[in-house]
Amino acid sequence: MVSDSFTREENIGFWKNLILVTAFFVVTPLTLGISLYSLFSFKSNTAAREVFDTANLIVSPQSGIKVYASLPTVFPTVSEQISSSDARSEILRQYMENYGSPLALYSGLIVQTADKYSLDFRLITAIAQQESNICKIIPPGSYNCWGWGIHSNGSLGFKSFDEGIEEVSRGLRTDYLNKGYTTVNEIMGKYTPLSNGSWADGVNEFMSEME
Repeated sequence: MVSDSFTREENIGFWKNLILVTAFFVVTPLTLGISLYSLFSFKSNTAAREVFDTANLIVSPQSGIKVYASLPTVFPTVSEQISSSDARSEILRQYMENYGSPLALYSGLIVQTADKYSLDFRLITAIAQQESNICKIIPPGSYNCWGWGIHSNGSLGFKSFDEGIEEVSRGLRTDYLNKGYTTVNEIMGKYTPLSNGSWADGVNEFMSEME
């Protein structure tokens, strides 16, 4: 009887251990699989939520967040074509406005007069910059921005900026270029013969700023 009792208990213990081992090898992989599935699902949902949030930021920007849109490749224009005269006038106007010059209003006339006498459109503006900071330092009422006609008894005056632009441009053509003074350095030799070269350096530099 005792032997049978031990045998029965051993059988029960064997089957119990077998069931536990089987349950371990079945439940453990299943649990691991469920855990991995849950982890990947969580990451996917997070990524999807981030994409959705990003899209919302573009549609409805939040304070403190900058959203950059691509710039248009074609811009509206006032005129389909800009003549070379208009472009040069604009260059002069912007240059002189940067220095607060009253001559800025005459940029168109300067270009027209330069064309009339076949001059570089920048020349008289550069000379005016060298001589008077483009008309800001001149004798009152003289309209002479170019130091034109300076002599021992004073300097020449004009009735208006219009007259000054005309007379200086014409004088540069007839008294300088037509007589062989064709470079700024050569013009300096007659225009201001006592200069040590700084006059030509200044005029050349100012002309280069208007390119």
